[in-house]
Amino acid sequence: MALSWRLGHGINGTCGMCLIGKAIDRVRPVFRSTTMRRWRSGSRRPWVWLMTILSCLYLGTGTKALFGKDTTEDPPKGQQTTVAASAEQAPPREAQDTHARPKAGKYVKIATIGPRPLSVQADRDPQAVVAAMIAHWRGRFAQVLPDKPDLIVVPEACDRPSGFSGDKCLEYYRARKDQVQQFFAQTARENHCYIVYSAARQMDDGTWRNSSVLIDRAGEVVGIYNKNHVVIEETTGSGILCGRDAPVFDCDFGRVAFAICFDLNFDELRLKYKQAKPDLILFSSMYHGGLMQAYWAYSCRCHFVGAVAGLPCEIRTPLGDVVASNTNYFDYAVATVNLDCRLVHLDYNWERLRALKAKYGPNVQITDPGYLGCVLVASEHETVPVEAMVREFNIELLDDYMARALAHRHAPGNME
Repeated sequence: MALSWRLGHGINGTCGMCLIGKAIDRVRPVFRSTTMRRWRSGSRRPWVWLMTILSCLYLGTGTKALFGKDTTEDPPKGQQTTVAASAEQAPPREAQDTHARPKAGKYVKIATIGPRPLSVQADRDPQAVVAAMIAHWRGRFAQVLPDKPDLIVVPEACDRPSGFSGDKCLEYYRARKDQVQQFFAQTARENHCYIVYSAARQMDDGTWRNSSVLIDRAGEVVGIYNKNHVVIEETTGSGILCGRDAPVFDCDFGRVAFAICFDLNFDELRLKYKQAKPDLILFSSMYHGGLMQAYWAYSCRCHFVGAVAGLPCEIRTPLGDVVASNTNYFDYAVATVNLDCRLVHLDYNWERLRALKAKYGPNVQITDPGYLGCVLVASEHETVPVEAMVREFNIELLDDYMARALAHRHAPGNME
């Protein structure tokens, strides 16, 4: 049965049954020979030869090996012309534009890199350390740039060397100025991608901030986030002040917000982002945060990218699920995510979700993490965004359902 199924697909478009008939016609003279008559009278049977010959034909080798003559026929001229034309039209693999985004959905390719801090000798010249730091990040970027990412995220204090005392680090920062940031900007410009530069910055008044700087595809600064919740010693020991604002920045693929390290422990910042509804939260850190990463992703209903020095660097969906992570062998991860998605509770939506899937099929993805009671609906349609899909089927979004349930609780007569 398996052989019949395989032969049914034929070679170069020729049907399997035709092949069998042709093969029998070709080998019939051999079976009629005196040698074959004697061989057939033995314990073996000629079907063994027939199966061997047909197998060779199926593999495209013909019967040259068996009979000294190649009996494989050429495909019809029209078919041969089509194959040749296709070969001419298709560019070599390396010549294709791998940076082109898929037409469907709202895709962004993200790279997160989390090397340990560069270790330097305590007595090394600060400017030499700046050069070493730039070389260090040139090597790190070289790992992900072949994938042509839209966005690269790096850890907190990405250009702070390991091995310096506080005073020596301050001396290094004064020599560094904006040299490393300019290198990041050059890399962004040359590779047409966004890059996050997370580092300590000195302000005009002499105070310091722990910041994430968003650099666009042209190498220009889109915006700056200053860490809102610094560790106490950052202020008392290094003069770093707490940031005041929680800005959200527009990129050509969506809206992004930031958190840095200790920020992840505080609801004050998280709730601001929950209201702002960014597409991505970019988390540069020395601290992983554990379950807080998934909690922030789910709470803010957005994708979450963590870049953590020497620890797991993960890209998460709004469900909190990890879609990509670095490993013990490679300190980076790259993944493409679809930002055209919404969280939907299953209550009251079962039949609507079935109808949505029935109409759009593979052009809509409905992901269930299990046990949560809600799913992630993502549009992969070329022209119909997820918002239009949920409106079409009157699907209630998770936040709308929770607001309705809360209003029900507070309605007169519904509470003890």
